Amino acid sequence: MAAVQQDMNRQDVTPQSPNPQASNPQSPNPQAPASQAASPQAGSSVVRPFVTEARRIVVKVGSSSLTTAAGGLDADRVDALVDVLAKVRGGGEKEIVLVSSGAIAAGLAPLGLTRRPKDLARQQAAASVGQGLLVARYTASFARYGVRVGQVLLTTDDTSRRAHYRNAYRTLDQLLAMGALPVVNENDTVATDEIRFGDNDRLAALVAHLVRADLLVLLSDVDGLYDGDPAKPGTCRIAEVAGPQDIAHVEIGSAGKAGVGTGGMVTKVEAARIAAAAGIPVVLTSASRAADALAGRDTGTCFRRTGRRSADRLLWLAHASTPQGSLGLDDGAVRAVVEGKKSLLAAGIATVEGDFVAGDPVELRDAAGHPVARGLVNFDAKELPRMLGRSTHELARELGPEYEREVVHRDDLVVLG
Repeated sequence: MAAVQQDMNRQDVTPQSPNPQASNPQSPNPQAPASQAASPQAGSSVVRPFVTEARRIVVKVGSSSLTTAAGGLDADRVDALVDVLAKVRGGGEKEIVLVSSGAIAAGLAPLGLTRRPKDLARQQAAASVGQGLLVARYTASFARYGVRVGQVLLTTDDTSRRAHYRNAYRTLDQLLAMGALPVVNENDTVATDEIRFGDNDRLAALVAHLVRADLLVLLSDVDGLYDGDPAKPGTCRIAEVAGPQDIAHVEIGSAGKAGVGTGGMVTKVEAARIAAAAGIPVVLTSASRAADALAGRDTGTCFRRTGRRSADRLLWLAHASTPQGSLGLDDGAVRAVVEGKKSLLAAGIATVEGDFVAGDPVELRDAAGHPVARGLVNFDAKELPRMLGRSTHELARELGPEYEREVVHRDDLVVLG
């Protein structure tokens, strides 16, 4: 197995490939602005027409591409990214949603912090200071092109529940319809450990699904996925991934050394997998290659669609929710839920674990304890024990009509692959 230590803070390597078309020399300057970085690929022809044909695009940029290692926004790097996005957006022919990290990192220096804190309270404090600085910087930079910016802060709770999901979609869709450019981030100032996305790569994949994007572009400080340690000779950039089997042999590295972000190559590959499975192609590359990536040129790693586009919110339930408990199902209930796509009734539940309330996400497990599905429960944990194994008619007769309903409705349930 090829060990890949995808260092998130260096681009000073030149991959050496036996196939000259598999990889191109990479930019030696990790600080080069997105619109100015020297790239031998800049003059190459379009090789990804699905990129140039995309009308609604979600672009995600990481903290390390916007800030200094010590914290604080790098205005030149922000402006360079905005230059690229404004050009792609043109006169409104294309719509851009920007998922931007950087709030916590931007708040470090103003609060006298040298590294991203590990405790949630100080992270939230840094986000509170940094989020305003981040959006102010984007607002000023996009104003150079007459583009208005709208801030959208999300938590998993805003997107896994049906009504909240619809509201999030309407807000983003209306911003785009009115010619604004949404800047999306996780609401770090109020999110708890239980309701956090954890990283903005996954958030970007889910936002792409939410707004029904045609393309997702993940920008960081590495220029793509490699089949080995990019610091060593003989490694190659993986130009295209048609499915999970293409990178099954690659051991994906974790976050880099800057200490300003939460992700790493592993979160980007997972985000690409989520988006591709939802019918959205993905390009993963460095912020310095943003112009080439959005022009459809051969840069970074392209992840082809592996699934069909869906308009429902169940992708959020599967990938953005944190189960607050679990329900153990008998064999008949497992078949009904997994194969029959049915709602879960109290009659098929054998055990209840956790401390949850109505509306919380819970895992549905088979007799061996393996998770088979996830859904939003309609009853509190303390209500369920007396309901187990009983029919809805019996429950309604003895406990009242409010108990004649599903424990988890099929519209609020997703089967886990």
